[in-house]
Amino acid sequence: MKPTKVVHMTSVHPVNDVRILQKMCKSLSTKYDFTLLLPNFEDEAYEGVKISSFKLPIKNRFHRMTKVVNQMYKEALKLDADIYHFHDPELTRIGKKLARKGKKVIYDVHEDVPRQILGKTYIPSFLKKPISWFVEKFEMNSAKKFAAIVTATPFIADRFLKANKNTVNINNYPVLDEMLSDFNYDDKTGNKVSYVGVISENRGIKEIVSALEFTTSTFVLGGKFSNAQFEETVKDVPGWEQVDFRGFMSRDEVKKAYQEAKAGLVTLRPLVSFQDSLPVKMFEYMAAGIPVIASNFSLWEEIITKDNCGLCVDPLSPKAIAGAINYILEHPEEAKAMGENGKRLVLEKYNWKIEEQKLFDLYAKLLS
Repeated sequence: MKPTKVVHMTSVHPVNDVRILQKMCKSLSTKYDFTLLLPNFEDEAYEGVKISSFKLPIKNRFHRMTKVVNQMYKEALKLDADIYHFHDPELTRIGKKLARKGKKVIYDVHEDVPRQILGKTYIPSFLKKPISWFVEKFEMNSAKKFAAIVTATPFIADRFLKANKNTVNINNYPVLDEMLSDFNYDDKTGNKVSYVGVISENRGIKEIVSALEFTTSTFVLGGKFSNAQFEETVKDVPGWEQVDFRGFMSRDEVKKAYQEAKAGLVTLRPLVSFQDSLPVKMFEYMAAGIPVIASNFSLWEEIITKDNCGLCVDPLSPKAIAGAINYILEHPEEAKAMGENGKRLVLEKYNWKIEEQKLFDLYAKLLS
């Protein structure tokens, strides 16, 4: 019997994207003839996942959304898969073309794009609402053409269910083996707190660095700055002297950073697109057994405060962030209990093994 062929496609994300590669690709590779299609990657395999790639250097965003996406469609047809699963809004138009050819196509919606547009600083204010409205209309109309929609949060799923009843929410919860830590909280030395990820203004990094001068903590910061100007701005903040900046970090290095830390920060600014999100970072901190210091969004408070996994603060207030850091450092027994509560919840319900089964069930349904 001919094996089922599955292709995942991305024109935007790097090969090592956590949701795409570490979770979905690795899970599906255990069951299907699986390929990840993306531009400008040299190897035929990466961490056990089969790769198909084509060389077409990306000149700018417009070039990527036109020439690169057009080439991706040609490469996708060559692979002749049974299921195509794409991860970027800009691939919607070729997803619809594949659907018209009778292919089963899944759109994986990582972000609430219409709400995200409202927070884009580079879009003139008077254009934000019309663009957001247009994008939402386009997404809803396109969703009807696909075999299924997969979303990264329940909020996004509720929106797409109106257009496609075959919408499944698959949360971005951590892979247990990857971040789960048996490191004893009592053995942690120093006063380190941590954040690893995108380093941008909207992620609240400037406010965290500003908070440091009101604490005795060292801030372990990993990742890449969104742009040189923001990097310069943050490095001029007095608290930068207490930052241990490590740049890009491998997944093993991230795990070690969390083992060193007494708390993890995810104090994103209160943008509409963030308030209904479920950042994987929050659950990775919980898996690592450390308290979470998070923005006081109602959805996040329901998880963190309700089950005593950490503290929620005003993300725009450096003094509030400093207060939370100091509380964690000054109350080690309570901080340890918060970390243990978070780890228990990850083991019980906030983990990829549970979400993986939803993915397997969806694919079985489409192929039946």
